[in-house]
Amino acid sequence: MLKQIGTQAKDAAAEIAVLSTDKKNQILQTMADELLKNSKKILDANKIDLKNSKDLDLTPALIDRLSLSEERINGMSNGLLKIIPLEDPVGNITDSWKTDEGLHIKKIRSPFGVIGVIYEARPNVTSDVSGLCLKSGNAVILRGSSYCLDSNIAILEVLQNALSLNNCNKNIFQIIESKDRQDTIEFMNLTEFVDLIVPRGGKGLIQTLVDNSKVPFILDGDGNVHLYIHQDAKKEHIIDIVINSKVQRPGVCNALETLLINSQIYQDMGSLIIEELLENEVELFVDEKIKEDFPNLNLANESHYETEFLDLKLAVKVVDSVDQAIEHIKIYSSGHTEAILTESKEVADTFAKSIDSSVIFINSSTRFTDGEMFGFGSEIGISTQKLHVRGPMGLEALTNERYVVTGEGTVRG
Repeated sequence: MLKQIGTQAKDAAAEIAVLSTDKKNQILQTMADELLKNSKKILDANKIDLKNSKDLDLTPALIDRLSLSEERINGMSNGLLKIIPLEDPVGNITDSWKTDEGLHIKKIRSPFGVIGVIYEARPNVTSDVSGLCLKSGNAVILRGSSYCLDSNIAILEVLQNALSLNNCNKNIFQIIESKDRQDTIEFMNLTEFVDLIVPRGGKGLIQTLVDNSKVPFILDGDGNVHLYIHQDAKKEHIIDIVINSKVQRPGVCNALETLLINSQIYQDMGSLIIEELLENEVELFVDEKIKEDFPNLNLANESHYETEFLDLKLAVKVVDSVDQAIEHIKIYSSGHTEAILTESKEVADTFAKSIDSSVIFINSSTRFTDGEMFGFGSEIGISTQKLHVRGPMGLEALTNERYVVTGEGTVRG
């Protein structure tokens, strides 16, 4: 089964690689329209997944990620429409020069070919990834969560119909329907067919890739996200940014997981920050200093500082300086996103230069680590590794560079 899917994807990749930008944009428009036209079909499939999930003891955050609504389907459709005006990276000449021998060398962006995406929960990823792979000239093989399969299949069928309506190979988008974990392992080893795997999931998925994959992959690591409030932070911004970072959508990878508060800020308004978090039903794990003032709260330990909660839970610690904050983040960071609130350019620069994460925010919510928010239309993932690409991955990240060299009967002497 997997080899057949791989063969079909390879054939489809050859077709999509030569599609014009206008044709790809036309397909994207049809995909967006078809999602809206078929929202009932998608929502009915999602209801099946939600019903089955009741037996799986999923966290409220995972249920939120799994759930679809008319509003979220509209969001999926709009996400595809946002890709249309973006520059098509395929064929872009990023550099060119002429050698002494008379060779004209051009460095040109090209698709990878076949992208494999393994993802957990979020059925919207099926649409986002398909749109990005289409515009960047890649075929895609999708492997979603078993508890999200009905939703993913329904969305994929709608997107494949959009391809058929435009007289294109429907195998440009494919999904692995098996729920067998061994098939996921086999998928990671389809080096004959798959050029790159992008994971969208937690530590377990990443470790499985590290241990098993022979196909090159992007490390889309977990988001143990930190926010440090420096002593000179604008107090009128603090509460809004902390609450937005943690509470807006706690089940996503750019949500805040550890809050570091400068001791001066804690002295001035620490109680207000803590009470506001409790008002928003956030379960707190705090250090000994905060525990003295709030004896009913949980005392934080090593595991809390290491954890990506993906829930309304937060570790909170008081530090005396930006250096202490940096040291804490260096120990516990997953390399995803960190933020600082400060009015000092020097402190902000020190923070940004000292921390080796893919995205650093200054005076902003961490929730902006997102391809759509970065102007990429949507994202295929957030890379926490250092080779090829870091941070939110948009269209350009789904291409590589190669050389086209033109001579005039040129031979090497």
